[in-house]
Amino acid sequence: MIRITELPLPLDSDSASLRQALLKRLRLDAADLLNFTVFKRSYDARKKSSAILFVYIVDVEVRNEAAVLARFASDHNVRPAPDTTYHPVAHAPASLSERPLVVGLGPCGLFAALLLAQMGFKPIVLERGRDVRHRTADTWKLWRKKILTPESNVQFGEGGAGLFSDGKLYSQIKDPKFYGRKVMQEFVRAGAPPEIMYVSKPHIGTFRLTGVVSTMREEILSLGGEVRFESRMTDLLIEGGRVKGVALADGTTILSRYIILAPGHSSRDTFRMLHQRGVFIEPKPFSVGFRIEHPQSMIDRARLGKYAGHSELGAADYKLVHHASNGRAVYSFCMCPGGTVVAATSEAHRVVTNGMSQYSRNERNANAGIVVGINPEQDFPGSPLAGIELQERLESRAFELGGGDYCAPGQLVGDFIRGMPSRELGEIQPSYQPGVRLGDLSESLPEYAISAIREALPAFGRQIRGFDRDDAVLTGIETRTSSPVRITRNHETLQSMNVHGLYPAGEGAGYAGGILSAGVDGIKVAEAVALAMAQ
Repeated sequence: MIRITELPLPLDSDSASLRQALLKRLRLDAADLLNFTVFKRSYDARKKSSAILFVYIVDVEVRNEAAVLARFASDHNVRPAPDTTYHPVAHAPASLSERPLVVGLGPCGLFAALLLAQMGFKPIVLERGRDVRHRTADTWKLWRKKILTPESNVQFGEGGAGLFSDGKLYSQIKDPKFYGRKVMQEFVRAGAPPEIMYVSKPHIGTFRLTGVVSTMREEILSLGGEVRFESRMTDLLIEGGRVKGVALADGTTILSRYIILAPGHSSRDTFRMLHQRGVFIEPKPFSVGFRIEHPQSMIDRARLGKYAGHSELGAADYKLVHHASNGRAVYSFCMCPGGTVVAATSEAHRVVTNGMSQYSRNERNANAGIVVGINPEQDFPGSPLAGIELQERLESRAFELGGGDYCAPGQLVGDFIRGMPSRELGEIQPSYQPGVRLGDLSESLPEYAISAIREALPAFGRQIRGFDRDDAVLTGIETRTSSPVRITRNHETLQSMNVHGLYPAGEGAGYAGGILSAGVDGIKVAEAVALAMAQ
């Protein structure tokens, strides 16, 4: 295969026009182009005065490949295509009786279990929450009736925190072994839209993702694995520096010398237990802030100009950053085009927000986190758990400011910048359910975060016209941008620094940030476990 990069085409191009462009680019006769596959398709809308084009990366199969490559030897946009096929690193020995444990069925645990099952290791998966069907019903109870189920919500349950999100599948991680490709292929096999394999910012959307996740679970089961829901790990059994198994909330124990720990970033009780057991944990930077909402049509016009609303481009997104005068970095996080702001707490008497989009991305508002980076040395020194304690204090205060019934505190952007409480909404209606109570958000976050966001919003308005409009809505608070701890592991064996056989993984362990990177990390630790067990 030959890879062609930087191939521009108009937005309305079809497969036939792409084929003609490839023939022209490679100077081939029609019969010499045997096949082609789009590897990636992106666009650049930074210059709205000029035409927006799709830019393709295409893998092609041709007659006499060596001659074609020789003809373009000096052209860096025509090269041999890399092998992106996934190759298993091991297979379970027929005599193997021991089974690995996977704790957590978010994206990381899901892919770790799937890969282990595909290699014949028959994993046992422990998930504290419920399956996607019951979890969805429990989540809607909070959103519609203000009834929280602590073990089944936006954070806990099959699919993890990424299930109730935009379903975004892009990441900036280094991926020399193309594990991300494997993640995408498994999603498509399970029913995800095929275009996630090549669009530059793929997403599935929550309602479609639920079906994908349950299908993948069924494959784990069909390959001999087990998935046990409502099975919360309460203790880790360690003997002589090696893990021996886990204890569950129902009093049972499960023994295994190979445990993948993929708990998710909100498993605070698990982090506390690990710290008490002496597992090496260190504090990690994270971010806090608010969700901001604008009309999606305004974002489309600002980002796409005359191409706003084009069916091939869909709802526009954005990515913003501002370095405030107090030394803080303020940036947009988890931007959800055509989506909603959702209640994301997993603990009673706390308020947390997140963003979500469906596959269609056709809701009225765009939303994103506007968050401020904080770090352990400066903002929460001391115990490795100090970041968790800071999150808890802020979320409890947000619960109070929202009225004590899971409504969220909110404020209009204009009032927030001027330091005035908000009394009534403007044109933009907040999407957060159970509801938003307007007031003064300056009491919800530390002063350094408030001042940095106040400075950043007008700066963002100079990049996206209308971003700092008076009636844009801020909803508080966003605290769970990433895990506040890292369960540190050896970079070669991927095992805990001081507990042999324990493989910390995914976002909760501090090694991922989003569905794709978590899935990739799940593949990495599954391979490490498979190699160790196959010896």
